[in-house]
Amino acid sequence: MKKLCVFCMALLMLAMTACGKDTSGGGQSVDLRAAYEAAIAQVNEELGDNAPALLEETAVELLNGYYPGIADIQLKQSVFFLSPTATSCEVAMVEVADSADAAKVRDIFQTRVDTMANDTMYPDEAAMWKNSATVSVNGSYVVLEVLPEGCTALKNDNGTAPGCAFRTDKGKIVIMLPGPPSELTPMLHNYAVPYLEKFQSAVIASHSVHVYGRGEAPVAQMIEDLMEQSNPTVAPYAKEGEMFVRVTAKAATKEEADAMCVPVVEELKKRIGNFVYGVDVETLEELVVSELKKAGKKLATAESCTGGMLAKRITDIPGSSAVFETGCVTYANCVKERLLGVPHETLVTYGAVSEQTARAMAEGIVRESGADIGVGITGIAGPDGGTEEKPVGLVYIALSDGKNTWVAKRQPMGRLKSREWHRHCAASKALDMVRRYLAGLPVDEA
Repeated sequence: MKKLCVFCMALLMLAMTACGKDTSGGGQSVDLRAAYEAAIAQVNEELGDNAPALLEETAVELLNGYYPGIADIQLKQSVFFLSPTATSCEVAMVEVADSADAAKVRDIFQTRVDTMANDTMYPDEAAMWKNSATVSVNGSYVVLEVLPEGCTALKNDNGTAPGCAFRTDKGKIVIMLPGPPSELTPMLHNYAVPYLEKFQSAVIASHSVHVYGRGEAPVAQMIEDLMEQSNPTVAPYAKEGEMFVRVTAKAATKEEADAMCVPVVEELKKRIGNFVYGVDVETLEELVVSELKKAGKKLATAESCTGGMLAKRITDIPGSSAVFETGCVTYANCVKERLLGVPHETLVTYGAVSEQTARAMAEGIVRESGADIGVGITGIAGPDGGTEEKPVGLVYIALSDGKNTWVAKRQPMGRLKSREWHRHCAASKALDMVRRYLAGLPVDEA
């Protein structure tokens, strides 16, 4: 009994702190972290060396008090949110071994709901439990949820924990979402954003103009006058090895806001020219896969320093199997000769990192795979392996269609960059070359 009282006192002290009540009587705000540590320290002091085991035992006792019988069931994992200061908000989620245990837990949770719903001492909370509490079973998961009174429940299409949204007495909007990104992101876009839109008198629309081959600073100079506008606004942003310009307009309807963005987007495309690779596209690889499908062409890759990164980025896109023929990682010179037919004399005379070798790799992968387009990449990603003649960051990227071959050279930028950065940018350059080839643009434009 002593351990239970001590633990409950610690929880009560922490709960009062969380609710803004000063347990010292001084009326000052209290650091929640400090209060938590103080509460745990008090428990450790009272219980001594056996504190961890006793705390676990006490937690089981407490949960069994809320949910009689739960201690008799083997739970694979469980999460409980119980607030002694806000009994109108309670969430319990458990995973069990089989359907029989799931049925038992469901009955235990339902008993909890029925007990709270028939509590004559607190009729308001009882009514809330009666109207808001739900118990659901999803396979091996059983969930009890009681959300804040008057809230809007947000459906979880990818899990069991619900979200909710409500307005406080002071008019503030509170949205509660689950933690896992795979559940949070869809709920935010599908349910939370539409909920927020109901409170707006205007609609905001944004469109992104994606650019490869020109950095944030040069593009900002090209569009300096456009950046001074207030509606739509124009703002450049840097990405890994590329950049984009976001155009945002505010109007009474989405259609009006979109229409306001159109002329600005067209002006951006005109000024930045062939370096714009798309509007409102997620990535270069997404665009390239789409354009390859439209052209009815297939791609093959031969990579050295990028180690298959180009092939990975392409095959990350759903449906890429329709346009991606094969990919080879040819690190060793002997493999370049054997699989791609790179002449031994080329490697001896010019080296593995050279324009000539990149050209032979692209032509070899087209020839050996039968693809319409081949890409060859060779370079020095670092951090070691560079020389004065061929420093870290030097990469050659070649594209061949079996008739013509183009080779681009990426030079180090004068400051140290990571191995991952050099590899990512080399793969991006290759994707941009494919994009340009398919669009009938200069394959390598300075």
